[in-house]
Amino acid sequence: MEKQVKKEEQSASLGFTTTILNSDKNHPDVHQSMNTPIYRSAAYGFPHSEAIAAAFQNRENIPSHTYSRISNPTVEALENKVKAISGAKDVMMLSSGMAAISNTFMALAYAGSNIVTSPHLFGNSFSFFQFTLAEFGVEVRFVDSDDLAAIEAAIDENTVAFFCELVTNPHLEIADLTKIKPLLACKKVPLIVDTTVVPWCDFDAKVWGIDIEVVSTTKYISGGATSVGGAILDYGTFDWSANQRLAKVADPGPFSAFMFKIKREIARNFGACLDADSAYAQIMGLETLKLRYHRMGESAYQLAQFLEQENRVISVNYPKLQSSPYKELSDRLFNNYPGAMLTFNLASKAACFQLMDALKIIRRATNLFDNRTLIIHPESTIYGTFSPELKKLMGIDETLLRLSVGLEELEDLKNDLCAALALSAARLSIRGLGELS
Repeated sequence: MEKQVKKEEQSASLGFTTTILNSDKNHPDVHQSMNTPIYRSAAYGFPHSEAIAAAFQNRENIPSHTYSRISNPTVEALENKVKAISGAKDVMMLSSGMAAISNTFMALAYAGSNIVTSPHLFGNSFSFFQFTLAEFGVEVRFVDSDDLAAIEAAIDENTVAFFCELVTNPHLEIADLTKIKPLLACKKVPLIVDTTVVPWCDFDAKVWGIDIEVVSTTKYISGGATSVGGAILDYGTFDWSANQRLAKVADPGPFSAFMFKIKREIARNFGACLDADSAYAQIMGLETLKLRYHRMGESAYQLAQFLEQENRVISVNYPKLQSSPYKELSDRLFNNYPGAMLTFNLASKAACFQLMDALKIIRRATNLFDNRTLIIHPESTIYGTFSPELKKLMGIDETLLRLSVGLEELEDLKNDLCAALALSAARLSIRGLGELS
């Protein structure tokens, strides 16, 4: 596959942000409100019994909003905007990124089926595959996503999907979709990718052959950690007839069999619905997404270069760095930046804790892509309850720190890190625990 065409060039007339700001013209509010109304309503009334019966039976051309666990006008407005900027055939917004992942695989998997994925995953994603699905009789086969031979060997007639993170959290490895997708196409296995680390303004899932995209919209999309949410995007590119569960969907109507299963059964039954206020917050977040992301990405790149020059830092990982083994792939896949997250290693776990405690501006918190810069020690927090054996399988190092870069002035972040490195080194030296380097 050739390098992705930039989003602005994909549309003959409208750019990314212009599309977001104008996509609701096809779905106008009855009062022509300039902002999307927030529909704080659990249920919706109907003029007569035939109308409500028709709505519940999903008859064509009948308004579908009956109950907000099923659908909501504000949430639908967000889904329409995501469709407009992503090119997805269908979108389902849910209450979290993990709801997006779990709903996706509850629609696809069944007892006796298997999923092929990498062990280098966000902690709760790994837990879902390793523990939750196993209790439903679903086998998860962990392979190195860079090892095509291992992926091919793991796939058989009961494989329902290959799943990976586009940019792994916290490892910052990039999945080479240019190699993975052709293999999966030959095997007739769908490619499902969590693209949370790089948003739609810098990465086009459809161009690179992703069949189903899952996203934690809590991150960049929410516009400053204002809400929790998730999205499932179906690009309409996969034939689901070979899937044992989806083959039973006789008439999906305008949806694919997969999205029909999600919308008409899984999402309703599991009830992980996005609320109207969160949907509104994420619509507002979309409007400034590109502006925020490009500032965050540039700051992350500059901070990574800055930390590479610090002799008290053992190593720095950011895929745009010349030292990264993923630099060439990052340049091919992404318009500008491979995310606004970087990681770096210090000499010890104690050094990591001392550095975190010495910071004055950067916050100690677990989220990603807040407007504020956040730092966390993954091994003791996100992965803190996993056994040493599983941490080793997942590649989690106790000397690693994860930095999610926000919107603060770059010089302030550099000064904060520089002062914290010096102070923490002095404290460790005084306590007899050794220097950082």
